[in-house]
Amino acid sequence: MPGWHRRCNAICMSSSFPMPRDPTPIPAADPEHPLARAFASFTEAAGSLERTYGQLQGQVAHLRQELEVTNRDLATSLDENHRIRERLHRILEGLPCGVLVLEAEARISILNPEAARLVGGSFEAADALPPALHIALDRARQTGAEPELQLSNESLKNESRINETPLWVAIRHAWLEQSETHATSVFILRDITDAKKLERDRDELRRQQALVEMSALLAHEIRNPLGSLELFAGLLAEANLEAESHRWIEHVQAGLRTLSATVNNVLQLHHPPQSGRAATFTDAGELLDWAHDFLLPLAKQARVEMQVINELHGITMPADRHRLEQVLLNLALNAFRFMPGGGWLSIRGQNCAVSPGTADNLAGSGCEIVVRDTGPGIAPDDLPRIFDAGFSTRAGSSGLGLAVCRQIIEEHGGSLSVESRPGHGATFRVRLPLHAPVEATGPAPSCAPVPREDADLGDDSYAADSLQPDLRGNSPTHAETFEAGL
Repeated sequence: MPGWHRRCNAICMSSSFPMPRDPTPIPAADPEHPLARAFASFTEAAGSLERTYGQLQGQVAHLRQELEVTNRDLATSLDENHRIRERLHRILEGLPCGVLVLEAEARISILNPEAARLVGGSFEAADALPPALHIALDRARQTGAEPELQLSNESLKNESRINETPLWVAIRHAWLEQSETHATSVFILRDITDAKKLERDRDELRRQQALVEMSALLAHEIRNPLGSLELFAGLLAEANLEAESHRWIEHVQAGLRTLSATVNNVLQLHHPPQSGRAATFTDAGELLDWAHDFLLPLAKQARVEMQVINELHGITMPADRHRLEQVLLNLALNAFRFMPGGGWLSIRGQNCAVSPGTADNLAGSGCEIVVRDTGPGIAPDDLPRIFDAGFSTRAGSSGLGLAVCRQIIEEHGGSLSVESRPGHGATFRVRLPLHAPVEATGPAPSCAPVPREDADLGDDSYAADSLQPDLRGNSPTHAETFEAGL
């Protein structure tokens, strides 16, 4: 704007007024004045207080930091303590032994599940425990020993365990705290029921072993005079005796052979198993011929018609003949005993091809001996156990015959099986390996019987028709028995 820098004239006015004077002099002007000294002391105290307050605030801040660290450590320690308590609780819950903690000999503070199971429930006071257990706890605490206690079902008063076997418990004591004012005991309870049972079984096994050794000794001592009796009975049978006397001799022979079979079963069952196959070779055909001649008196005594079909002449196998004779004798006697009213017995031997790697572990060719009877048969529940030593469904039987049969056959690398239905007799199949495959002009016969042979021996019409040739003579020829077709 034009003329803005034009000079400005300012008028300044000043006036001077006299300041009023205080007739009283200021005390602070004199440092020695009492008020001045008091004011100085106050100022100094205020500064000191301010400095102290500042230091106090610093210390408070430091303490607050330390408190925060301490609180964090304490929280961490509490969490860790909680985890440890949880772990200890789980350990107590899962321990295989019982833990019972007793406070002042009266109050139960800890009783884990295993201890509750052993003592028969949860208890809070020692007086509520079974009296026998309470006494055992006191004895363990006073003597330091480890008593063993049998807890009966009645003493436990637990209805859920009425039908269970009584428990055996071992008790061990240790002090957690021992003082005049307070005493805490811990008791470890171990279930030793199985150990006691094993101990009883071991004692029973020792007794049975002693009986076995004694029976084997007696059987061995009996076998020697028994062999002499069999020899003399055989000589008498060959003598020119009257028909009635000859029949009595046959009965004596049958009894001696039965007794001999029992003695041999006792000796065979406890005979150490032989490793590998037998070193000798046996003619299977001669074995079946022996079975016919040896078993015929026994069959007559049992009123059983017997037929032997022998297709094994000239076939040899690595086996101990005397032991295989024992097998056939046991199978025949087993059939005779279950046909007290008479019946039919068929023994057939045949050569059959066996594929390698079968359940019988027979390589190349093998032979099969089938023993059939028309007895009552075997119940389905008994089939899995009939080869167990000592098992028998007939009163008074030792239950050794079939067990010995299987043992002998398996030691020869063969197999023994059974087929049966109640009321339809039983069929035992003995399969044994041969030394070498037998050459045949035609196809190797199969172990499976032809349909006619597979007919049920329980059918009287079939049995009578198939065995009729045997009924016309005491000892039919092998051709006749073969043509019978059983």
